[in-house]
Amino acid sequence: MPDIVHVTYGQTGQSSAINKYGMREMQQKAYTARDAKYLLLKAPPASGKSRALMFIALDKLINQGLKKVIVAVPEKSIGGSFAKTNLKDFGFFANWEPNDMFNLCTPGSDGSSTKVQAFKNFIANEEKILICTHATLRFAVEQLDESSFNNVLLAIDEFHHVSANEDNRLGELLRSIMQKSTAHIIAMTGSYFRGDSAPVLMPDDEEKFTKVTYNYYEQLNGYTHLKSLGIGYHFYTGKYTTAILEVLNTDKKTILHIPNVNSGESTKDKHSEVDFIIDEIGEIVKQDSATGVIYVKRKGDGKILKVADLVNDTQKDRDKIQNYLREMKSVDDMDLIIALGMAKEGFDWPYCEHALTVGYRGSLTEIIQIIGRCTRDSDNKTHAQFTNLIAQPDAADDKVRHAVNDMLKAITASLLMEQVLAPNFKFKTKVSDDETVEPGVIKVRGLKTPTSKRVRDIVEQDLNDLKATILQDTTMQKAMPGNVDPEVMNKVLIPKIIQIKYPELSAEEIEQVRQYVVIDSVIKTGQITQEGDKRFIRMAGRFVNIDEIDIDLIDRINPFQKAFEIISKSVNTKVLKVIQDSIEATRITMDFEEAKILWPKIIEFQKTFSKEPSLQSTDPLERRMAECIIYLQKEKRNRENANRQG
Repeated sequence: MPDIVHVTYGQTGQSSAINKYGMREMQQKAYTARDAKYLLLKAPPASGKSRALMFIALDKLINQGLKKVIVAVPEKSIGGSFAKTNLKDFGFFANWEPNDMFNLCTPGSDGSSTKVQAFKNFIANEEKILICTHATLRFAVEQLDESSFNNVLLAIDEFHHVSANEDNRLGELLRSIMQKSTAHIIAMTGSYFRGDSAPVLMPDDEEKFTKVTYNYYEQLNGYTHLKSLGIGYHFYTGKYTTAILEVLNTDKKTILHIPNVNSGESTKDKHSEVDFIIDEIGEIVKQDSATGVIYVKRKGDGKILKVADLVNDTQKDRDKIQNYLREMKSVDDMDLIIALGMAKEGFDWPYCEHALTVGYRGSLTEIIQIIGRCTRDSDNKTHAQFTNLIAQPDAADDKVRHAVNDMLKAITASLLMEQVLAPNFKFKTKVSDDETVEPGVIKVRGLKTPTSKRVRDIVEQDLNDLKATILQDTTMQKAMPGNVDPEVMNKVLIPKIIQIKYPELSAEEIEQVRQYVVIDSVIKTGQITQEGDKRFIRMAGRFVNIDEIDIDLIDRINPFQKAFEIISKSVNTKVLKVIQDSIEATRITMDFEEAKILWPKIIEFQKTFSKEPSLQSTDPLERRMAECIIYLQKEKRNRENANRQG
């Protein structure tokens, strides 16, 4: 099927170019904020967050008077990103030289008494740098007083693992350290979507952080080799194993994530699934006893493929293959990695061309992390691909509701990714037609200017997080395929979500945020073309001069329609009816705010077609107008009854 998202980049080389201190573009940006006590660094996979941390941490140790640095990573394999690194040869004033004795990302339990004691010994002695897992940090902090972290830099990699949820001990301990010590904190993440579930930080804690954001477009557009990225979905019926070779191209370097054993897509026997996939590819020639690499002779041409099995539960075998993967230096060292929960975040395989995932992943954070595995810049590829293999809804299947739900979630994830990966624009209020147009700026007539710092911060730094919340809202997911008038979606549903997410905002501030999130979404899903000195954008099936855009026009466009239209073309009419019927069964209820917007459209419809909208129409918007008439008639009867009784 066609990609829902296909983005092409300029290959400018800017994001990988280094300055006189050996810093890449993102690292320079982060280093300018090195004096911040609390720093939140949001940057994509492969942008160099690990080394950015080294630069900042060394400055804090040498120039800012801090005594120690603690780096916490979510799993042991990521600890290798913070190994000894020569920085002086590239122009920096110091090298990153942690003592191997205090690298606690070694085999064995993260909460073992040995590792916790080593952590406590580090706090008590003169050593400067410690690397550990989130779990070791949590177990150690529980045994230490917060004052132990005075004059310490605490750096937390993959910060989205922290949560403001009271059940998240790491989040709770972090807040306590912030409140009761002089510790500096650097939080790093490539995916910070608070819409996933509980917020990562409470708003009052987040306000304390200086934010440095390096977006995906800056990173990918600045690559030297990678030119395009595709995001698509492939549907299967029955068991996924029978369809796997339809999407698994063994000529492409691939990471394949099989479904979680608790998901509907799983056969409940993960080891048999791995065996089946390998048997479909070809015949096992041997498995290297030292490295764990499986050598498979491919059917057809006999080519030998190197396969890594990360689903294996045996710790010794898993350690062997993980060590091999960490040490890979050549494009020929590996062809296919099969994983379950591993190799998602912080795992560096630059040669990976295809991230293939079976079963919808419920977390936008997880999807972004998986996509990040194939978006490294490498001279063996010009295109990177993410494919999600998901079950096709079947009218005869009792799980149809679940399958439709997964499809809607898959669409919304793609919509978010399309906007995350697109170039950023700045939007300003247009006052007159003679205004000069600055590069990267789009002026919109009727756009409200942010009146408070809080709104400016949301607009400048948190739009993707807000979109994640909007796209994961169940009411919005039912509305997106065209079941609700775009104006209702933009003016009624979205403001309600903003109000829940930011309860501290006034009605005027909510409207300001709403306008920006809708405009940003519409523009980023539109198609911009240049003709002479004029720019046009294709929105809702027609081209509009960008200089003539106004907020009323934007509000009449469904910013989330495109992906559903693409995915709908890939399934047959019967399946589309199944999807529509499933959505219809959980219709969102009508309210007066929606009716108020629909009523003028109903009058216009009656004038145009000389009839009332019909409940039997194949057009979901016409059916919605018919429902609105019924709703208003019912409301009128209720009011008349109330008046009579009064």
